[in-house]
Amino acid sequence: MPEQVYLRGMVFIRVLSGMMELTGALLMWRFARLDIAVRINGVLGFVGPLVLTTTMAIGIAGLAGRVPSSKLLFIGMGVLLILFGTSR
Repeated sequence: MPEQVYLRGMVFIRVLSGMMELTGALLMWRFARLDIAVRINGVLGFVGPLVLTTTMAIGIAGLAGRVPSSKLLFIGMGVLLILFGTSR
């Protein structure tokens, strides 16, 4: 049962993120102006890494009791490498 709490948290954040992406796309379409679309896209670009980091943190917290510390360290390093590799 405790595993379900972590899973539901991850799912909730991803669904919320998806709704934000769809809302952003609809706002871009509604305003139909390139400058506003770029601003909206910038906000969504900022939110994406936060969603990734948050969902991974929840998942790692859920695995903390069952996975060896060395593997958790590798998972954490992988997330950091993804964020580093996709930054400017």
